[in-house]
Amino acid sequence: MTISDCSSILNDCNNGDSIAVNGTCLTVTEFTSSSFKIGAAPETLRRTNLGALKQGSKVNLERAVSAHTRMGGHFVQGHVDTIAEIVSVTPDNEAKVFRMAPRDKSVLRYIVEKGYVTLDGASLTITAVDDQQGWFEIMMINYTQAKVVMGKKEKGDTVNVEVDCVGKYVEKSVVGYFEGKTGGEPAILDKIVSRIVDEKLSKQRS
Repeated sequence: MTISDCSSILNDCNNGDSIAVNGTCLTVTEFTSSSFKIGAAPETLRRTNLGALKQGSKVNLERAVSAHTRMGGHFVQGHVDTIAEIVSVTPDNEAKVFRMAPRDKSVLRYIVEKGYVTLDGASLTITAVDDQQGWFEIMMINYTQAKVVMGKKEKGDTVNVEVDCVGKYVEKSVVGYFEGKTGGEPAILDKIVSRIVDEKLSKQRS
């Protein structure tokens, strides 16, 4: 795949560098002053909407963050979890409200109101979530609409979704702690149940 007309991000590019294409971290294999080539593995094509790109398609591009850059938004890895279909686009003054239904509904447990989500590489704030119906919403201001490809997308189009990785780490740590999989310690749930039972028995005796 060749990405062209992108000289502004290639000043210090090298083969092997990572560039996010629609939020997907990909490796540069060749480049010129105004274009670069990348390869997409089968796993990448299964997880993302990159396979639907055609000649002339617009994409979001972002270089890897450097240590001296101000950190706004949240940490984005470029590891897409699933795609989501846009089920509605509703104007709100100059802003737009996008409602999305993820293909993999399990990611909804990491999506919380006022939390972060990455859509086609853009870090955005979640404004509403409905776990039962399987959708979430974001609001995009006019400035952002002009800067990212999602601003031009419509109902039925898809976006790449990367949930906040912090939620995954927290979930794994908490589950491991409760199930006793950390350091060989007894499961914390067993401890809690035992303590509740002891307290109940103590009250009954008194």
